Amino acid sequence: MKSRRDAPPDGGYGWVVVVSAFFIMGLTAAVLKNFGLFFLDIQCHFGVPASTTSWVTSTTIATFHLGAPLASLLTLQFSQRVVIIIGGLLASSGMLLASLDLSLPWLYLTMGVLQGLGISFSWIPANSIVSHYFVRWRPIAYAIASSGECVFAVMFSPFFQWLIETYTWQGALIIIGGLQLNLCVCGALMRPLKKEQSLPQETKEGLEDDVAAVPPKRKFCFQCSLLRKPEFLLYILFAIFAAAGFFIPSLFLVPLAHSLGIDKYRPAMILSALALADLAGRLICGWIANLRLCRNLQLLVMVVTLQGVVLLLLPISQNYWTIMAFALLYGFLFGCVVAVHVTSIVDIVTLEGFDNGLGLFMLFRSIGGFVGPPAAGWLVDETNNYSAAFYLSGLCLVSSAVFVCVVDCLLQRKKVLEAEAHQVTSKE
Repeated sequence: MKSRRDAPPDGGYGWVVVVSAFFIMGLTAAVLKNFGLFFLDIQCHFGVPASTTSWVTSTTIATFHLGAPLASLLTLQFSQRVVIIIGGLLASSGMLLASLDLSLPWLYLTMGVLQGLGISFSWIPANSIVSHYFVRWRPIAYAIASSGECVFAVMFSPFFQWLIETYTWQGALIIIGGLQLNLCVCGALMRPLKKEQSLPQETKEGLEDDVAAVPPKRKFCFQCSLLRKPEFLLYILFAIFAAAGFFIPSLFLVPLAHSLGIDKYRPAMILSALALADLAGRLICGWIANLRLCRNLQLLVMVVTLQGVVLLLLPISQNYWTIMAFALLYGFLFGCVVAVHVTSIVDIVTLEGFDNGLGLFMLFRSIGGFVGPPAAGWLVDETNNYSAAFYLSGLCLVSSAVFVCVVDCLLQRKKVLEAEAHQVTSKE
């Protein structure tokens, strides 16, 4: 029987952990969301096409995703505290070294690889430790922690713009790197739980039995057998196409606004408004998903399709307020997608295969995140029009919704066949 001593604390110091995770989300994901503010300055400074400049962001995104399995392994080997502190040092050093302004490939290495690894090594363990500290209040704890990304993104947009105008983009990177050193402070507050406290006794005994029964060749992070499931393969294709479209708008919204003559802090305010709408979308769609009014995959198809349509229509904007309206719609739908697209993995691979499924999902999603922004940049260079980037993003998202629709149909068909087989068995 599970004792009170063995159960996660579900409060107490756990709320300090949640607040630390809140700041970690802000100092990692929110910083990445505002990379678009540096786009034009870096492009003008080096005199290169948009496609070449966009490799900075795409490298960061890809490294963030590719580093997730390594971050998980290091967390298991050491602790969340150690990995987050390492992540803070990597992220900060990436920004500080990027400010040296040696060359564009230097930015790929520093803002791209080092910053991407730093984000991964901070973001993954922060999410992990929250789940260890909470059971009953886990949804609320996760909601508070993840909202840090949106809250900080709102504040960072005008702040980063002010830093760039006051200290140039190189000086802004130094200050942002200094801010990211606070990730080490947040990591130090992540007090590891004792193993017997974070897991019930029955769970520990079960895990020990499972480990003893598993052959050595199967002791990996990933179970590649999941790739044999056609539904999961199709969902991975959704992840690749969706990621190709996800990261384009935040990178090209500010340049689009500047191309229309919108100047000063108004383009930065668009990103702030987008972040607020993102937060509202996460909360509202999460609540709707809990009501079970429709299947998660059905809800995902609807919000992803609408998101793609909004991006396809966004280029008709010719003034600040029209862009703002479309950005608010996009941000809200982005938050809706974030609220359900990861939990939908459970519907496909079951709860037992969720951890491995999530790892594979993030690994393959990096392909879309790496290819999308440069492809959009190439289109902008060829057409000399930022609208092309949004057309590509919208098409990618609408295409990704088709894969989710097929996955849902396959799963429903499988349920019908299983029900029919059960009826036949019952009659016999």
